[in-house]
Amino acid sequence: MIAILRLLVFAFIGLSVFYLLLGAYWRSLRREALEKQWDAAPPEGEGESERAAFIAKGMEAYEHGLKKKLLWLVYIIPMALIVVIAYVQNYQ
Repeated sequence: MIAILRLLVFAFIGLSVFYLLLGAYWRSLRREALEKQWDAAPPEGEGESERAAFIAKGMEAYEHGLKKKLLWLVYIIPMALIVVIAYVQNYQ
């Protein structure tokens, strides 16, 4: 029992690092896409402050989007698999 708890703790730490790295990577991809979208067809008379507002609005939409919520599956799926495998192996 102690071994499975130790495994879950270390898995949680590892998954936390993976979650943070993956989240930063996805945010950077979204930001880059917004910057390219603005640069491809900048509106007439719009300056740097409007560009920053456009990117900020797009990033806020990303933070409330489905992709951000699906990132939590990084924790749920591996932890569930560890628990299921331990249960099946111990209680056959």
